[in-house]
Amino acid sequence: MAPSLKRNVKKAKSETSVKKDQIDLNNVVFNILQSRKHANDVFDIFEFLQSEEENDVVMAINACSNLFCTLLERKELFNGKLPAEDDALNGDYHAEDKYRIFMRHRYNNCTEMLLEHLSHELHAVQEASLCCLMKFAAGEGKHPLMDLDWSEHHSFPRELIQSIVDRMLSQTMDKSLLISRFYEFLEKEDVRYYVMSSVRGNIGQVMDKSKGEVMPVYQLNVFTLMSNISVPKEQSKLSNFMVKQEAKHEDWKAAKLLEHKRTFERMWLGFLKHKLPSNMYKKVLVMLHDAILPHMSEPTMLIDFLTAAYNVGGAISLLALNGLFILVHKHNLEYPDFYKKLYNLLEPSIFHVKYQARFFHLANLFLSSSHLPLYIVAAFAKRLARLALTAPPAALLFVLPFIYNLIRRHPSSRILIHKPSAEDELLEDPYLMDEDDPAQCRALESSLWEIKTLQRHYHPDVVKAAMLINTSLSPNEDDLSEVLEITTFELMDRDLKTSTKSIPLEFETATRLLSPGKDVMGQHFCLE
Repeated sequence: MAPSLKRNVKKAKSETSVKKDQIDLNNVVFNILQSRKHANDVFDIFEFLQSEEENDVVMAINACSNLFCTLLERKELFNGKLPAEDDALNGDYHAEDKYRIFMRHRYNNCTEMLLEHLSHELHAVQEASLCCLMKFAAGEGKHPLMDLDWSEHHSFPRELIQSIVDRMLSQTMDKSLLISRFYEFLEKEDVRYYVMSSVRGNIGQVMDKSKGEVMPVYQLNVFTLMSNISVPKEQSKLSNFMVKQEAKHEDWKAAKLLEHKRTFERMWLGFLKHKLPSNMYKKVLVMLHDAILPHMSEPTMLIDFLTAAYNVGGAISLLALNGLFILVHKHNLEYPDFYKKLYNLLEPSIFHVKYQARFFHLANLFLSSSHLPLYIVAAFAKRLARLALTAPPAALLFVLPFIYNLIRRHPSSRILIHKPSAEDELLEDPYLMDEDDPAQCRALESSLWEIKTLQRHYHPDVVKAAMLINTSLSPNEDDLSEVLEITTFELMDRDLKTSTKSIPLEFETATRLLSPGKDVMGQHFCLE
């Protein structure tokens, strides 16, 4: 006879005949699996699952895992469209079907409670719930709960994966720790593919409702999950699947590298098209060229994101330019304003920020081409020379070599050094420091007189570097890596430790300032 279906998941504790401290969940699971007459005992497990004690909840999760994974393997859960419990009780169903319907409903109840526990205040409960749900996903993949037409569909628990992803991408709770636990499941090709699809769908739903507003907690959770998703480089490496398809495995989208890349690209583009928290731009830009661009079929579609990132300012602008530079040189992107944007980042504050070394390293890379127009080279050399007048000594030790390297790469720019003078030469510099466009700043009409001025600098190392402008510059470029990281403190410390030679002032060392003896004329004198 089929067990009664009248008992409910939310059964009151007062109706429980056995106290929790007298229940052994392992025995409960054993009894349920041994005999169907104990099917109602599943509610005892659910009461532990709703407990406020951490140990009780974790034990109940383990019990649910053992119970329902076994039932999935035995195929003792109802397969197909699930009828309502009342219909099953009153309908004309065989006792075997009533049992399967009852346990399928309990399985659904358990899944719902575990999904809720992904937002539990205790991480141990979250982690145990996640692992149990992924075991359910693997079980459903091997033993589907829905009838499938194998000629058109493939077996995979998409809805369960979508529900797990939706809960991990919380809008109010930082789930970074739980997401880090989820990384091991992303090693499975099919799990990774459907997670990417789920993330993309979730972003569309949540961000569309926010109407473009920044959601720091949610976007952090999304980025934490996405940043650890990578796509294999070769089709042959797609071999580690959680679910083995019985038919037409080659036609399965999760088994195609091209589909992985397409889904990866859509996921990132869907995320980056929305406004991000200011601190997240840097996180994305740092990993952009290594972890995102190589897996995209059309990297130039990121230009809108990079342009928006440039407008944030500071170090973010520099990193955005680095991304644009990669698109220009490796993906044939036409971006005529690139050097104008780089030129506008040259401000007096650039010598006082913590990313100073990285900025000049990248700027040196951006200006390394010998095919740059002369007016651009002259504009950068002149602007740096003007900024050098107020720069600290430590900065001057790499700014001056930076300018010299520009001149070496572009011999035509030597006109800035050997500027012919005339009797009616103006006393004012025609260079327009406040002009944002390097093509309109009139740098070619000026000269690098600022370097001549630095030859009277108070620091001897700066004077020595500035004096090189008076000589014929060697064809070999200066290595900036040796001086980019030097700080003012290190420069002062080096100066203080400089060894000095002792210079003898007289043959006999004086012992007193004034003492009886002879004056400079040889006359004796005494002190009274």
